[in-house]
Amino acid sequence: MADPASYRPKTGEIPNDPGVYRFRDPHGRVIYVGKAKNLRQRLTSYFANPATLLPKTYAMVHAAASVEWTVVGSELEALQLEYTWIKEFAPRYNLAFRDDKTYPYLAVTLGEKFPRVQVMRGDRRKGTRYFGPYTAGAIRETMDTLLKVFPVRSCSAGVFKRAEQSGRPCLLGYIDKCSAPCVGRVSAEEHRALAEDFCAFMGGEAKRFISQLEKRMAAAVAELDYETAASLRDDIIAMRKVFERNAVVLSEDTDADIFAVEEDELEAAVQVFHVRGGRIRGQRGWVVEKVEETTGAALVEHLLQQVYGAQAETDTRIPREVLVPVLPDDAEQLTVWLSGLRGAKVDLRVPRRGDKAALAKTVHENAVQALKLHKVRRAGDITTRSLALQELQEALELPEPPLRIESFDISHVQGTNVVGSMVVVEDGLVKKSEYRKFSVTGDAARDDTTAMHDVLTRRFRSYLADKELPVAERDLHSKFAYPPNLVVVDGGQPQVAAAMKALAELGIGEDEIRVVGLAKRLEEVWLPEGDFPVILPRASQGLYLLQRIRDEAHRFAITFHRQKRGKAMTASLLDDVPGLGPARQKALLAHFGSVKKLRAATPDELAGVAGVGPSLAASVYAAFHGSEAEQAAPAVNYATGEILES
Repeated sequence: MADPASYRPKTGEIPNDPGVYRFRDPHGRVIYVGKAKNLRQRLTSYFANPATLLPKTYAMVHAAASVEWTVVGSELEALQLEYTWIKEFAPRYNLAFRDDKTYPYLAVTLGEKFPRVQVMRGDRRKGTRYFGPYTAGAIRETMDTLLKVFPVRSCSAGVFKRAEQSGRPCLLGYIDKCSAPCVGRVSAEEHRALAEDFCAFMGGEAKRFISQLEKRMAAAVAELDYETAASLRDDIIAMRKVFERNAVVLSEDTDADIFAVEEDELEAAVQVFHVRGGRIRGQRGWVVEKVEETTGAALVEHLLQQVYGAQAETDTRIPREVLVPVLPDDAEQLTVWLSGLRGAKVDLRVPRRGDKAALAKTVHENAVQALKLHKVRRAGDITTRSLALQELQEALELPEPPLRIESFDISHVQGTNVVGSMVVVEDGLVKKSEYRKFSVTGDAARDDTTAMHDVLTRRFRSYLADKELPVAERDLHSKFAYPPNLVVVDGGQPQVAAAMKALAELGIGEDEIRVVGLAKRLEEVWLPEGDFPVILPRASQGLYLLQRIRDEAHRFAITFHRQKRGKAMTASLLDDVPGLGPARQKALLAHFGSVKKLRAATPDELAGVAGVGPSLAASVYAAFHGSEAEQAAPAVNYATGEILES
């Protein structure tokens, strides 16, 4: 751990202006971002007597190796820059709110030519409207009910394409839960109008639609068109069923998000009720590990930054009122920021009395229960991960627990299309954003050990190169700038020796980065200096962690290998088509977007590409479909004898 005195800036060098500051670790990685009205006062507080610092602040300043700051023109600019940097760097000592469960949303993909209604979870996408979140049962029932009134497409892209090609709609088209734009029953414009009406209804305009249908039903009855009237009556019943599902809790002109927080010394749980048109339209929750010491006001500030900053990027509407348990210290600036995101005034306040205060109490009760449930679920997980890292530290004689582990694997078929993979685990959890793929060619593709040597050389050559960059520039480059505590290679002594040779040639010693191999046959761990492997108990959490990361590297390598093999096969087949030069090959791949779609295309679809006539399209189609036997041949990993599924 670093001594904060070694990088403490002189007090006179720190300005008294508002700004944002960043602490970095010895590798230049940002570990904490903060803002201050007065940078000098805030930063000098971090370098006070260590005995007076709170435990987590103490840990942060001793993990850091440098601090830097940026002066801004106002507190509002500081708020905006702090949010931007927290999102960009994901510092480990900042609060990070995580969903305590993956909530389903009702989504409408308005960015597509034929919008689709579907249930979505996870990251939000541009061009898609979201409604919710809902419970799983409620969202399916709502979707099923509304499709009777607004028959918007809900099928997948594959089902839609097959219906287009066959000229027959799917089952939903036959039972009138889809307007079947795939076969031309409605035009693209008419279908989009249905999707927009669906969104308007879900957005709170239910009364308008119900009123319109009631007038149409009355007109149908007046004309003695009882069949149409009965159909409209059923639609009205369906709409009311959805509309009345949520009880009215506040006045009908109320649009508000009501937040509540329950916390202890280590963690906090947050719950929010989304009230639209006086009804509770959804509920959502987060949990946060308090890696920095914080007050309730600061916790609310970070919460609103992350929640509404992410919503603004997906065009989700911010409500008129945001009700919180305690006002943030920078409530005025935060209100200005939220109003800017919404494009209209936002009222940020604490409910004191009346119906809103009563509902806030209910939200808080949910937060209390959520924190209890989270602690029960997380206790086992945190204990298991800590135990696994501790076991690996002891078994491999590491100076500290391996907080960052990288695993490498090689995949090929008979020495062709050789690829390597790198997967990363930090604190016992996979970090997919830092996975890497390697294409191995030339002499390096001769066998598994030379390929492993090549991959490790390239990975750590990049690390050494990035290490020489100025700290401020490392953030703009690859994550290769940060070394692992432990490298795991798939295999035994030969693979470990190849990895050690690569590191030695780069001047990286074993005391800097530890390398082990995990052999699949008996699951033994091979160390560079031993003639005999280390055998971890079968029930060892450390062994289980090594197995998981090794298998993940294997999966990642195979996936990349199949992609590369498919492209190589396609290129080879296209090269053999008379009259199909590089420009037309490129045009075909660009038009269809993937090898899979190109292979599945019909002659007519191929002929639709610029420069590809009917004759040439027929030749391309024959090139693919005349080689089915070759394409069906299984791929084999000759290092393990394993048959790779296509």
